[in-house]
Amino acid sequence: MKLWVLRHGEAEPYGSRPDSERALTPHGCEEVLRSAAELIGQPITAIYASPYLRAQQTAQLVREALGFQPDIRTVEWLTPGFSPQAVSEQLVSVDYALLVSHNPLVGNLLGYLQHGHVQQPEAVKTAGLAELEGDLPLAGAMKLNGIKHP
Repeated sequence: MKLWVLRHGEAEPYGSRPDSERALTPHGCEEVLRSAAELIGQPITAIYASPYLRAQQTAQLVREALGFQPDIRTVEWLTPGFSPQAVSEQLVSVDYALLVSHNPLVGNLLGYLQHGHVQQPEAVKTAGLAELEGDLPLAGAMKLNGIKHP
């Protein structure tokens, strides 16, 4: 199993509209496209994304950049308030997937899958792309191959 975890690109400031409706900025779109280039040639079979606008826009930019045909799978369990444990339970039958989400979930999920707890979250900037590998998406059972920031 291989997972790529992508934090959405830079978004409009807080307070400009409800959090779930904040859109990517032009700079955020550029960041996402730089991260998408890192995914070219990877064996991604599914793209899962938070329903928040900036995550949907991020996922769509990646989808278009890769020429990925299947639809984006919009899931509530990638919104910021979900726990890494809840996310890992959803990933049991996944092989090669891209997850598009938000902090603090992204950093906490990476820490949880590597170390088995959330006391060591990874620092992930906007449009940061992490690659994880392992047999199962269980606490402490995956190896972080790296994080690339645009």
